[in-house]
Amino acid sequence: MWAVRAAVRPGTWLSRVVRGCRAPRAAPPLPPRPERALAAFREGPRGPEGRGAAEPGPRADGGKGRAGEEKEEDEEPEDEEEKEEALLRRDPLLPAGTQRVCLVHPEVKCGPGKPQGSRAEWQVAEARALVHTLDGWSVVETMVVPTKTPDRKLIFGKETLEHLTEKIRGSKEITAVFLNVERMATPTKKELEAAWGMRVFDRFTVVLHIFRGNARTREARLQVALAELPLLRSHLKNNGAPLDGRGRGSRYIMGSGESFLQVQQRLLKDKEAKIRRALERLRRKRLLLGRQRRRREFPVISVLGYTNCGKTTLIKALTGDAAVQPRDQLFATLDVTAHAGSLPSRLTVIYMDTIGFLSQLPHSLIESFSATLEDVAHSDLLIHVRDVSHPDTEQQKASVLSALRGLRLPAALLDSMVEVHNKVDLVPGHSPMGPHAVAVSALLGLGLEELKAKLEDAVLRATGRRALTLRVQLAGAQLSWLHREATVQALDVMPEAGVADVKVIISNSAYGKFRKLFPE
Repeated sequence: MWAVRAAVRPGTWLSRVVRGCRAPRAAPPLPPRPERALAAFREGPRGPEGRGAAEPGPRADGGKGRAGEEKEEDEEPEDEEEKEEALLRRDPLLPAGTQRVCLVHPEVKCGPGKPQGSRAEWQVAEARALVHTLDGWSVVETMVVPTKTPDRKLIFGKETLEHLTEKIRGSKEITAVFLNVERMATPTKKELEAAWGMRVFDRFTVVLHIFRGNARTREARLQVALAELPLLRSHLKNNGAPLDGRGRGSRYIMGSGESFLQVQQRLLKDKEAKIRRALERLRRKRLLLGRQRRRREFPVISVLGYTNCGKTTLIKALTGDAAVQPRDQLFATLDVTAHAGSLPSRLTVIYMDTIGFLSQLPHSLIESFSATLEDVAHSDLLIHVRDVSHPDTEQQKASVLSALRGLRLPAALLDSMVEVHNKVDLVPGHSPMGPHAVAVSALLGLGLEELKAKLEDAVLRATGRRALTLRVQLAGAQLSWLHREATVQALDVMPEAGVADVKVIISNSAYGKFRKLFPE
């Protein structure tokens, strides 16, 4: 299924190596705290961003840096940003104000349309949660309606449709219908609205509306606009309505030799090209940020999972980042954010909070958001967070793994993925199976130390870092070099002997210099 530009926030402070232990005067300070590392992760070679902390994502500052270093592009001129904003001005997908919804779930009993492994009641519960995510919307009636013909134009058989129509029209409470199908064809939507006398919506429209409301960065908003284009094309094809909602206006066709429909189709094609160009500019900046991160060698851990499984809560528990505010709703995280934390070895890592997955999403929506998880492929480690208290947890896991396979991630990255069984406080006696699984309660802080230890082992393996214990002289360059180039885990100074025992982590790039300075 589906990283957008990282919105970086400060993380927790890196504690001192050994409290009360005085390092030699010649030794420089310990490695930077995680929030400073995160600032470096964000800044780039020439210092802090020019846009200020309120604007998430990488900066685009021009000019040349040090020799051999690539620089981000110039800031887009204001007219470019205005053009992008024009692309994002769209009519609302759903009616404003309070809506009392009838949730209609077509239950396929058999055949190719029958969902695998998921019961109707769980699918209805997820659909209800989607509706309740919308401000002012509530479900006042739920109907699970059997059907043998989900691919037919009107989905239900004649008698079933007549009975359904009678119930919907006979209720004075209902103001809209949510048909829990992936996507309705426009003719189906028009006929059902005519039969039921009110607006009818599918999962695609509702999820897209939620995305609109939760998208914060320009990249996320542009990706939502790109995902809407198939809906606009379908609408145009079936009723020829102008894209701006106004009358047809002959100025579009006088002297051009184009029909009204051709003009509208061309405008949509132009809009798509402009959105894709804008997204490509942002993608290049994100790739540059990734190169800068790899130069600094901050390990990146991408946290992913089914929507509302507790990813953001887990990141807050791992980093202590007070700026992280989890929300109990679907797709609360749409813009990927970066948060710095430290592992038991005091190694600073970057946790990437990614977008949530959902089953039964249309291909066009998935395709538009494929770039959202592009950075996942460049991570050092993946965490798959599962809500093990959910009755459909196994089907949710299958949906996430299917989406990850669709991203064509490296096999080694998928094989090393750590599976976090979250919300175990709601499942007494739960015991995870498999060598890469850990049971936690992110909300209560249960199992976090075991998880951090497992993450540390996985990160060291994935990045090729070496954990070493050394005895070094207090005088000389060795101890200073370790403080500057390595991650110091522990320091035991023995001043009477003029030596110190040091536990360190050495990166791959520094190991060659290390061997020269510390010959065997």
